[in-house]
Amino acid sequence: MPAASNRTYTITSLQRGLRLLSLFALEEKGLSASDVARLSGLPVSTVHRFLVNLESAGFLSCDASGIYQLGTACVSLGQAARGQLDLRRASLPHLQELNHRTRETVHLTVRHGLSAVYVEKLDSPEPLRIHSRIGATIPLYCTAVGKILLAYLPDSEREKVLEQMELKRFTENTASNLQELHAELQRTRKNGFACDLEEHELHIRCIAAPIWDHSGVVNASLSVTGPAVRMSTARLRQLAPLIREAGLKISAQLGFQPSKKARSSHILSPAAKVAGFRRRAAKQT
Repeated sequence: MPAASNRTYTITSLQRGLRLLSLFALEEKGLSASDVARLSGLPVSTVHRFLVNLESAGFLSCDASGIYQLGTACVSLGQAARGQLDLRRASLPHLQELNHRTRETVHLTVRHGLSAVYVEKLDSPEPLRIHSRIGATIPLYCTAVGKILLAYLPDSEREKVLEQMELKRFTENTASNLQELHAELQRTRKNGFACDLEEHELHIRCIAAPIWDHSGVVNASLSVTGPAVRMSTARLRQLAPLIREAGLKISAQLGFQPSKKARSSHILSPAAKVAGFRRRAAKQT
């Protein structure tokens, strides 16, 4: 039976219940009925009826002090949703848009040991373009996608990975010691993006951004790569907010919900965030 495209089926009480349920997503310690009333603007009596029904259905649980938290039914739904999510499938529309807007090669990568692995690639339509392939591995420490994957590792895990690395110099721009690499990774986290300024291959530049999963962990990164003749310092600055936005859109598809602090840190792009990058890039051009 075909769907009626011009007809809407708004069930006000259902929408209210779902909105109330969503309030618990970022509240690890739970909420009381009065908290929910304050946040939703609904009367406490109305909120109480919704909470009781959500609890009886298993979507909320309530302890002896009257604090509600997400229940087992939410866990089951979340696990089912996770099983249906696929990084490449969720990323592809955003990679295609980025490829179309930049006309440069776009990569999607994940970490495998001490390397980053290309799991998706969209070629540049330009005659002069980058030669790479899905499945190829590249170093973490001197590529933009790799620096993203390193920078967002938990501190203890990152140190273990760095201890195993041999910092081979591919070009004169490659980081030559751990102190230099640590500083670069710190800048990466501060800026929300990383650059490869001919550090892995001469005449090739790249800019990358993180992709967060539903639990707030960065297990993937995306990048825009092109010949240095097309990837000037000015153009990399222009690409920075574009690629970060694409990363956040993919992250949202994967269930990531940034806190207010994270939003202000990663979505906004004031000039101060790229000042350090500009100074560093100027030294290498």
